Amino acid sequence: MSLDTAPDEVKLAVDLIMLLENHAIPVETVLKALEIVKRDFERREVSPPPAG
Repeated sequence: MSLDTAPDEVKLAVDLIMLLENHAIPVETVLKALEIVKRDFERREVSPPPAG
């Protein structure tokens, strides 16, 4: 499968991996940050943030 034809979530994941690797962020820091991001987006699914 080519990245050009990959689903959007795969393209985003590849972009995020490259960004994190290029900045040499420690794995533990990345995993903790991703947990925070996941919780935040899960909350948005239930209760979208107010339009601002």
